[in-house]
Amino acid sequence: MEQKLYTIRLDGIVVRAYHGCYDLEQMVGNRFRVDLAIKTPLGDLPRTDDVGSAVNYLTVFGIVEQTMKRTQRTIEAAASNIIEAVRAEFPQIVSVECAVAKIAPPLGGKIDRVSVTIEG
Repeated sequence: MEQKLYTIRLDGIVVRAYHGCYDLEQMVGNRFRVDLAIKTPLGDLPRTDDVGSAVNYLTVFGIVEQTMKRTQRTIEAAASNIIEAVRAEFPQIVSVECAVAKIAPPLGGKIDRVSVTIEG
């Protein structure tokens, strides 16, 4: 029988962090939005209803908050760090898609956000 996968989404995690290629960005910080889509085996979870065998999204949320505290020059590095940390905590995960957006980046004009999405 084929193994079923399911997706856990955490959308709209907003944190204040100090990522940016300019020194000023790393001093004053900015708001960032993180969205995650985690694919993992479903296994017997529907039958057992055992939270302990699931990917705990409260833990994932904490990983995102902690990882975003590490200052990076690029949001690509921030997204990659999140993927690595989540996968390290939950080795059963098949893939993690992580989007990191810098809200209202200082580009000299009106822009809502700039974002990257990495899957790994």
